[in-house]
Amino acid sequence: MKASRIAAAGAAAGVTVLALSAPAFAHVSVQPEGAAAKGGYAVVDFKVPNERDDASTTKLEINFPTDHPLASVMPEPMPGWKIDVTKSKLDKPLEMHGEKISEAVTKVTWTADGKGIEPGYFEKFPLSIGQLPEDADQLVFKALQTYSNKEVVRWIEVPQKGQEEPDNPAPVLELSAAEDGHHASSGDTASDAGSAEKASAETAADTTSSGSTDTTARVLGVVGIVVGAAGVAYGVLAGRRRTTA
Repeated sequence: MKASRIAAAGAAAGVTVLALSAPAFAHVSVQPEGAAAKGGYAVVDFKVPNERDDASTTKLEINFPTDHPLASVMPEPMPGWKIDVTKSKLDKPLEMHGEKISEAVTKVTWTADGKGIEPGYFEKFPLSIGQLPEDADQLVFKALQTYSNKEVVRWIEVPQKGQEEPDNPAPVLELSAAEDGHHASSGDTASDAGSAEKASAETAADTTSSGSTDTTARVLGVVGIVVGAAGVAYGVLAGRRRTTA
C-alpha cells in the first residue's frame, strides 16, 4: 500500500514537471542549419508549433532587428504558404561588397493558402540571411503567430541572461565566432604549383624506378629459367653417358 502511494506521488510529480516545462518548448524558435558565424551567411529555420487543440496556425510574421539590419534575406518556397518580404529604408546605409545598401528586409510574412499548421503538428520556415553582424553575439526576431480563430500570439519578449524565460519569448539566434576564410594569394598559388610540380616529379621518378625494377626482375627471371634449363639438359646428358658406359 505504501509503495503504491509513493508510486502515485511520483507519477503526479512527473506530470506536474511536464506540465510546467511544456510551455518552454512550445514557443516559436529559430535555429541555424549548421553555423551562424559573425560576418557570414546562414540558413535558419523558424520552428513553429501549433499550441491549440481547436485551431490551426494560418499566419507567421517574423520582424527583423533594426539595430543590425540584414541586407540579404531570401525565403525558401513552401507549398501551401504565400510569402511576402517587406523592405524598409535604412536610417544609415549599409556597405556590402563595396556597395551601399539603402534598404533592408524588416519583415517576412507567411500566410497559409490551405489548412496551415493543424493541431498536433509543427512546421519549419527556412530563410537564407546575411551578412550577419560582426559586432553582436545574437539577433532577436520578434514573431507574431495567428490562428484560424483570429487569435494572435505575440512572441516578442526578449529573454534576459540570469532571469527566468518570459511567457512569450522572442526567437533568438545565437551567433558563433567569425570563421577565418582562406584566400590564396599569388605566393600561395606559386607555392602550391611548386609543390604540385615536385609531387609530379617524385611520382614520375617512382614510376621510372618501378619500371626499372620490373625490367631487372624480368631479365633475372629469364636468366634463371635459361640456367635451370641448361642444368636439366646437362643432367639428362650425363645420365645417358653413364648408361651407355
